[in-house]
Amino acid sequence: MEIVLDWPDAADERLRHEVHDVLHAVVAAGGAIGWQRPPGRTDTDAWLDRVLPLVRKGDAGFVVARVDGVVRATATWQRDPAQVFENCAELGKVTAHPATRGAGLGRMVVGAVVEHAKSAGLEVVYLGVRGNNLGAIELYESLGFREWGRLPNSIAVGGTRFDSVRMHLPLGYAPDVVLHGSAPGGLGSSPSRRTP
Repeated sequence: MEIVLDWPDAADERLRHEVHDVLHAVVAAGGAIGWQRPPGRTDTDAWLDRVLPLVRKGDAGFVVARVDGVVRATATWQRDPAQVFENCAELGKVTAHPATRGAGLGRMVVGAVVEHAKSAGLEVVYLGVRGNNLGAIELYESLGFREWGRLPNSIAVGGTRFDSVRMHLPLGYAPDVVLHGSAPGGLGSSPSRRTP
Protein backbone atom coordinates (compact mmCIF):
# COMPACT_ATOMS: atom_id res chain seq x y z
CA MET A 1 0.00 0.00 0.00
CA GLU A 2 1.47 3.35 -1.09
CA ILE A 3 0.44 6.40 0.98
CA VAL A 4 1.19 9.91 -0.28
CA LEU A 5 0.21 13.23 1.33
CA ASP A 6 -0.98 15.99 -0.99
CA TRP A 7 -1.79 19.66 -0.26
CA PRO A 8 -4.34 20.79 -2.88
CA ASP A 9 -5.30 24.45 -3.23
CA ALA A 10 -7.79 23.82 -6.05
CA ALA A 11 -10.23 20.99 -6.76
CA ASP A 12 -10.78 19.29 -10.07
CA GLU A 13 -13.62 16.83 -10.63
CA ARG A 14 -11.59 13.85 -9.45
CA LEU A 15 -10.58 15.49 -6.16
CA ARG A 16 -14.16 16.65 -5.53
CA HIS A 17 -15.46 13.12 -6.16
CA GLU A 18 -12.85 11.44 -3.94
CA VAL A 19 -13.22 13.94 -1.08
CA HIS A 20 -16.99 13.53 -1.25
CA ASP A 21 -16.60 9.75 -1.11
CA VAL A 22 -14.52 10.00 2.08
CA LEU A 23 -16.71 12.55 3.86
CA HIS A 24 -19.93 10.75 2.90
CA ALA A 25 -18.59 7.34 3.98
CA VAL A 26 -17.32 8.68 7.32
CA VAL A 27 -20.70 10.22 8.23
CA ALA A 28 -22.57 7.13 6.96
CA ALA A 29 -20.44 5.04 9.35
CA GLY A 30 -21.39 7.32 12.27
CA GLY A 31 -18.48 9.75 12.10
CA ALA A 32 -18.92 13.15 13.71
CA ILE A 33 -17.57 15.74 11.26
CA GLY A 34 -20.33 18.34 11.23
CA TRP A 35 -23.17 16.69 9.31
CA GLN A 36 -26.02 14.78 10.95
CA ARG A 37 -26.73 12.80 7.78
CA PRO A 38 -24.29 11.73 5.07
CA PRO A 39 -23.64 14.85 2.99
CA GLY A 40 -24.55 15.06 -0.65
CA ARG A 41 -22.07 16.08 -3.31
CA THR A 42 -23.47 19.64 -3.24
CA ASP A 43 -22.64 19.85 0.48
CA THR A 44 -19.08 18.60 0.14
CA ASP A 45 -18.43 20.77 -2.92
CA ALA A 46 -19.69 23.81 -0.99
CA TRP A 47 -17.32 22.94 1.87
CA LEU A 48 -14.37 22.69 -0.54
CA ASP A 49 -15.40 25.99 -2.13
CA ARG A 50 -15.20 27.66 1.31
CA VAL A 51 -11.88 26.10 2.35
CA LEU A 52 -9.78 26.28 -0.81
CA PRO A 53 -9.83 30.11 -1.18
CA LEU A 54 -8.58 30.29 2.44
CA VAL A 55 -5.80 27.85 1.53
CA ARG A 56 -4.73 30.03 -1.40
CA LYS A 57 -4.79 33.10 0.89
CA GLY A 58 -2.59 31.38 3.51
CA ASP A 59 -5.35 31.26 6.12
CA ALA A 60 -5.88 27.50 5.94
CA GLY A 61 -4.18 24.24 5.14
CA PHE A 62 -5.79 21.20 3.53
CA VAL A 63 -4.11 17.82 3.40
CA VAL A 64 -5.33 14.62 1.81
CA ALA A 65 -3.77 11.18 2.14
CA ARG A 66 -3.87 9.18 -1.06
CA VAL A 67 -3.74 5.42 -0.73
CA ASP A 68 -2.63 3.84 -3.99
CA GLY A 69 -3.54 7.11 -5.72
CA VAL A 70 -7.03 7.56 -4.21
CA VAL A 71 -7.96 10.07 -1.47
CA ARG A 72 -8.71 8.15 1.70
CA ALA A 73 -8.14 10.72 4.49
CA THR A 74 -8.43 14.48 5.02
CA ALA A 75 -7.62 17.17 7.57
CA THR A 76 -7.65 20.96 7.62
CA TRP A 77 -6.57 23.90 9.71
CA GLN A 78 -8.25 27.29 9.43
CA ARG A 79 -6.93 30.47 10.96
CA ASP A 80 -9.31 32.10 13.43
CA PRO A 81 -10.75 35.18 11.68
CA ALA A 82 -10.74 37.40 14.80
CA GLN A 83 -7.65 39.62 14.80
CA VAL A 84 -6.74 38.85 18.42
CA PHE A 85 -6.88 35.11 17.63
CA GLU A 86 -5.13 35.17 14.24
CA ASN A 87 -2.23 33.30 15.86
CA CYS A 88 -4.61 30.34 16.40
CA ALA A 89 -6.21 27.84 14.04
CA GLU A 90 -8.94 25.24 14.31
CA LEU A 91 -8.40 21.74 12.97
CA GLY A 92 -11.34 20.16 11.21
CA LYS A 93 -12.63 17.49 8.86
CA VAL A 94 -10.14 14.98 10.27
CA THR A 95 -11.27 11.84 8.48
CA ALA A 96 -10.16 8.42 7.35
CA HIS A 97 -12.35 6.37 5.02
CA PRO A 98 -13.88 3.46 6.97
CA ALA A 99 -12.30 1.02 4.51
CA THR A 100 -8.84 2.18 5.64
CA ARG A 101 -9.38 2.26 9.42
CA GLY A 102 -6.39 0.95 11.31
CA ALA A 103 -3.89 2.05 8.64
CA GLY A 104 -2.75 5.07 10.71
CA LEU A 105 -4.09 7.64 8.26
CA GLY A 106 -5.75 9.74 11.00
CA ARG A 107 -2.48 10.07 12.89
CA MET A 108 -0.67 10.84 9.64
CA VAL A 109 -2.98 13.65 8.48
CA VAL A 110 -3.29 15.22 11.95
CA GLY A 111 0.50 15.20 12.38
CA ALA A 112 0.96 16.70 8.92
CA VAL A 113 -1.64 19.44 9.34
CA VAL A 114 -0.21 20.39 12.76
CA GLU A 115 3.29 20.73 11.29
CA HIS A 116 1.88 22.73 8.37
CA ALA A 117 0.11 25.10 10.78
CA LYS A 118 3.34 25.51 12.76
CA SER A 119 5.29 26.34 9.58
CA ALA A 120 2.61 28.95 8.78
CA GLY A 121 3.55 30.76 12.01
CA LEU A 122 0.59 29.70 14.12
CA GLU A 123 1.12 29.41 17.87
CA VAL A 124 -1.85 27.28 18.92
CA VAL A 125 -4.13 24.80 17.19
CA TYR A 126 -7.39 23.63 18.67
CA LEU A 127 -10.23 21.30 17.79
CA GLY A 128 -13.58 20.02 18.92
CA VAL A 129 -14.46 16.36 19.29
CA ARG A 130 -17.61 14.61 20.39
CA GLY A 131 -17.33 13.40 23.99
CA ASN A 132 -18.08 9.80 23.14
CA ASN A 133 -15.40 9.64 20.42
CA LEU A 134 -12.88 8.11 22.81
CA GLY A 135 -10.61 6.75 20.09
CA ALA A 136 -10.18 10.21 18.53
CA ILE A 137 -9.61 11.80 21.94
CA GLU A 138 -6.90 9.22 22.68
CA LEU A 139 -5.30 9.88 19.28
CA TYR A 140 -5.24 13.64 19.89
CA GLU A 141 -3.83 13.16 23.41
CA SER A 142 -1.09 10.89 22.04
CA LEU A 143 -0.12 13.77 19.71
CA GLY A 144 0.11 16.22 22.62
CA PHE A 145 -3.37 17.79 22.59
CA ARG A 146 -4.95 18.50 25.97
CA GLU A 147 -8.55 19.18 26.90
CA TRP A 148 -9.24 22.83 27.75
CA GLY A 149 -13.00 22.71 28.06
CA ARG A 150 -16.15 20.70 27.73
CA LEU A 151 -19.63 21.96 26.90
CA PRO A 152 -21.91 19.24 28.29
CA ASN A 153 -24.67 17.82 26.10
CA SER A 154 -24.35 20.59 23.52
CA ILE A 155 -24.02 18.62 20.28
CA ALA A 156 -27.48 17.78 18.98
CA VAL A 157 -27.96 14.73 16.78
CA GLY A 158 -31.68 14.22 16.51
CA GLY A 159 -33.00 13.62 20.01
CA THR A 160 -29.57 12.71 21.46
CA ARG A 161 -27.08 15.15 23.01
CA PHE A 162 -23.31 14.71 23.29
CA ASP A 163 -20.57 16.65 25.07
CA SER A 164 -18.42 18.95 22.96
CA VAL A 165 -14.83 18.40 24.09
CA ARG A 166 -12.41 21.19 23.19
CA MET A 167 -8.69 20.38 22.90
CA HIS A 168 -5.61 22.45 22.14
CA LEU A 169 -1.95 22.05 21.26
CA PRO A 170 0.58 24.88 21.71
CA LEU A 171 2.98 25.01 18.75
CA GLY A 172 5.47 27.44 20.26
CA TYR A 173 5.94 31.17 20.70
CA ALA A 174 8.53 33.64 19.47
CA PRO A 175 11.12 34.54 22.13
CA ASP A 176 9.78 38.10 22.45
CA VAL A 177 6.16 37.03 23.10
CA VAL A 178 4.97 37.75 26.63
CA LEU A 179 2.78 34.99 28.03
CA HIS A 180 0.51 36.98 30.37
CA GLY A 181 -2.10 34.26 30.78
CA SER A 182 -4.73 35.17 33.38
CA ALA A 183 -2.50 37.35 35.54
CA PRO A 184 -4.14 40.60 36.70
CA GLY A 185 -3.36 43.85 34.88
CA GLY A 186 -2.58 44.57 31.28
CA LEU A 187 -4.81 45.39 28.31
CA GLY A 188 -8.43 44.39 28.69
CA SER A 189 -8.19 43.77 32.41
CA SER A 190 -10.67 44.74 35.09
CA PRO A 191 -10.25 44.52 38.83
CA SER A 192 -11.81 41.67 40.77
CA ARG A 193 -15.05 42.58 42.51
CA ARG A 194 -14.73 39.87 45.11
CA THR A 195 -14.22 41.06 48.64
CA PRO A 196 -11.50 39.37 50.68
